[in-house]
Amino acid sequence: MTASDLAIEVQGLGVRFRRNRRGRRSIKDLFSDSTRRSKPGEFWALRDVSFGVKPGESIGVVGRNGQGKSTLLKLVAGVLLADEGTVSVNGGVAPLIEITGGFVGDLTVRENVRLTSGLHGMSKAEVARRFDGIIDFAELDDFVDTPYKHLSNGMKVRLAFSVVSQLEEPILLVDEVLAVGDKAFREKCYKRIDELLADGRTLFFVSHSERDLRRFCTRGLYLDKHHLAMDAPIDEVLDRYNADYPTGV
Repeated sequence: MTASDLAIEVQGLGVRFRRNRRGRRSIKDLFSDSTRRSKPGEFWALRDVSFGVKPGESIGVVGRNGQGKSTLLKLVAGVLLADEGTVSVNGGVAPLIEITGGFVGDLTVRENVRLTSGLHGMSKAEVARRFDGIIDFAELDDFVDTPYKHLSNGMKVRLAFSVVSQLEEPILLVDEVLAVGDKAFREKCYKRIDELLADGRTLFFVSHSERDLRRFCTRGLYLDKHHLAMDAPIDEVLDRYNADYPTGV
């Protein structure tokens, strides 16, 4: 399979952070040798990560906290820039990686649905056609004219998933934000993910739930010590992770 046939191709990916916050890179940094040693206070969140994803694959990203799982999803989504290497994505991305991602606090639920859907290429007519379904799925019928900033975290998760899961983008990125929702809504989300996978979507899934990883994913990427330690079927990856860290995911 050639690179053009892949949904996602990652080559030699690396990204640096400052200890307390993302470092601002100067013009000099952008054109300097990316292989230079890190400055004091910097560390590599990911380094020398390479893999390819075929359309329709379901990938579970496994690793301890702080190993770069969420960072990897943000790099694939294009909301972070790599310090070295490349990320190529063939097709649009529907990201559910932060509960506030893409939503504006002062706008109402109604306005945010229209804005976020429109930014992902959905026409006004299509937004209008799907609007009631989005609100019903999110269980926010009584809050359509409420400013987003006044919603609870659980409501924000419901709205974000409802909007993102309606997008026609071929790649779905799901971080651990679903852990915020209640059990009944999570089950509804999981059923929707099953439907998207059956429709041939590509899934990138980060979760601390081994049960969920085994349920949705056929392949695993194991990040350890900020490198890709293993790329194999999800059961093998989880067995390796549990052997390395017996306390669990």
